[in-house]
Amino acid sequence: MATEPVLDPRVRLRADCSRCAALCCIALPFHRSSEFAFDKAGGQPCRNLADDFRCRVHAELRPLGMAGCTTFDCLGAGQHVTQVGFGGRTWREDPSIAATMFGAFATVRRLHELLWYLADAVDREATAPLHGELREASVDVERLAARPPADLVEVDQETAARGRASDALLRQASVLVRAGHPTAPRRAGADLVGARLRGADLRGADLSGALLLGADLQGADLRLADLRYADLRGADLRGADLSDSLYVIGPQLAAARGDDRTALPSTIARPPHWS
Repeated sequence: MATEPVLDPRVRLRADCSRCAALCCIALPFHRSSEFAFDKAGGQPCRNLADDFRCRVHAELRPLGMAGCTTFDCLGAGQHVTQVGFGGRTWREDPSIAATMFGAFATVRRLHELLWYLADAVDREATAPLHGELREASVDVERLAARPPADLVEVDQETAARGRASDALLRQASVLVRAGHPTAPRRAGADLVGARLRGADLRGADLSGALLLGADLQGADLRLADLRYADLRGADLRGADLSDSLYVIGPQLAAARGDDRTALPSTIARPPHWS
């Protein structure tokens, strides 16, 4: 009897705006800057939001100074809260649920990011000794995300505790994945803003939490590099190889510059605004 293929959990961690109530367009605040053309308070609908929960200027976000919208990804939190948490009800139909809905959205977004990292770690052969613990951690995070929305608003401490436990496990997994590159740079949390790293051999480097804003990484080899929480805003990734970089998520890459020569993990879609 044929065995059913195991579905990568990251398939569920992809935004489906058609099943959401535009939570990112109302719950989140932003300030006028190079990323946003105007100020918006949290809980206030964006002035570009239409009655059908679609963005009126979606095709022109970048030319209109709303680049920040193109780099955000809820990792599936929006449809989870809208469809699972509230059964398809929306804040517009029932304003009384708005505060709970928006609070749950923020919590589930954090939990879904953790689930993405855990899925990446368990997908690696090198982490086989930790697969049991990684899967157990994923189940714990899933259970937390599945709580009723009203409970989710109040679980900040539990979410933080689960995050700390998962972080420790993800660091162990990172060490196993990068073990074949013992002399690779260890620049976790380093200030590499504007760094000149064009063509650099960064295979197996620990760049977790590194500030790489505006860094020149053209043609750099970032295979098996740990990029968890690395800030890649404005970084130049044209021609770089991130084909099996560790802990990469879509928003990181969307905030960077890349092109059709940039090699990405198979789980990450190429940002449409890359040239």
